[in-house]
Amino acid sequence: MKCPRCQNEDPRLFGYDKGTYYCRKCIAFSRVNIGDTIAPCVLSHRVWKGHPSLEYELTKYQKACSLQALKILQSGKDVFVYAAAGAGKTEITFESICAYLSQGKKVCFAISRRQVVLEIAARLRKAFPELSVVEVAQDYTSITDADLIVCTMHQLYRYPYGFDLLILDEVDAFPYAGNDLLEKLVELSCKGQKMYLSATPSLSMLEQMEKKTMEVVQLFQRPHGKPLIVPQVKEGSLFRQLILLFWFCVKCIRAHKQVLVFVPRKEDCAWLSFLLNRFFKARGIHSQTKEKDELLDRFRNRELDILVCTTLLERGITIGSVQVAVLEAQHAVFTTASLIQIFGRVGRTFKDPYGKGVCLCRYASPSVRQCVRILRQMNDSV
Repeated sequence: MKCPRCQNEDPRLFGYDKGTYYCRKCIAFSRVNIGDTIAPCVLSHRVWKGHPSLEYELTKYQKACSLQALKILQSGKDVFVYAAAGAGKTEITFESICAYLSQGKKVCFAISRRQVVLEIAARLRKAFPELSVVEVAQDYTSITDADLIVCTMHQLYRYPYGFDLLILDEVDAFPYAGNDLLEKLVELSCKGQKMYLSATPSLSMLEQMEKKTMEVVQLFQRPHGKPLIVPQVKEGSLFRQLILLFWFCVKCIRAHKQVLVFVPRKEDCAWLSFLLNRFFKARGIHSQTKEKDELLDRFRNRELDILVCTTLLERGITIGSVQVAVLEAQHAVFTTASLIQIFGRVGRTFKDPYGKGVCLCRYASPSVRQCVRILRQMNDSV
């Protein structure tokens, strides 16, 4: 037996119900009986030959990267865009999006995390005001079709054989990385080409790049031309880390900068935000926080000085003039990729291309040291 959706062949993962076998591996998405045929989804198609509306013209490096990626896609191959955080990965996709839409083809952005889905959808609406854009994620599934679809990886089950161009953002992130079920949903939903985006490709992806088995375009320079922020690493006990964090926040807020403080656990959000709120306007946010969208809006509107968060906000979030601190950075949850993404939140805008980041830790773990090394290498390669 073989599941027509997730390709499961493990006999332990099939159920039997009234004479019919069904797949239990992907049943969370909806039941699929063995012998069923997965019908292609029905989506709208619009021929659009416009151009994106941009606040800033793309740099010559972004333009070259955009054209190179499109050329690879038009040859019928998939492409991996390896670009530093803040280098403009989303904008690099615009050339390909326009090319596919001009032929009436269907395009989708698929992203691991709900919060980033909302962020990318907002950016696409701004760049393509003539097009309808829909986000499909938790609490956003009443409408599932538009000129451009932005969804979480899990929501791809709704779109079998749906997309001519599937753009997969941050493919190294949880929950997509290493999840063979989600990989099968990606394969099923894409009938054309795939464009992978990441600032932190996995080891297997880097090996494919070195062996030339994956088509790659690279961009490590941010649009404003300023270097990536390399964090300061400061070691000490938790008490010393808290003292250093307090003074870091004082200096940032005196300079009219906001601070994102990353912590390893959800419970750390509660006690640290309570502590900081005695001196600053601080709140905590993690995956189980009910008012996530409201808190982010308050932070963006500068109603809060400090937002204490887990790795929920490590990717895809752009907030002008934000500074970043990581507490207990030696914790296993802070991988090299995670730390690179976290410090990639700093210095992303033309108005404020500089900033500060600090790694507070009991000791400099291999992930901390490697994060610093890779960021320096990216700066040196520009």
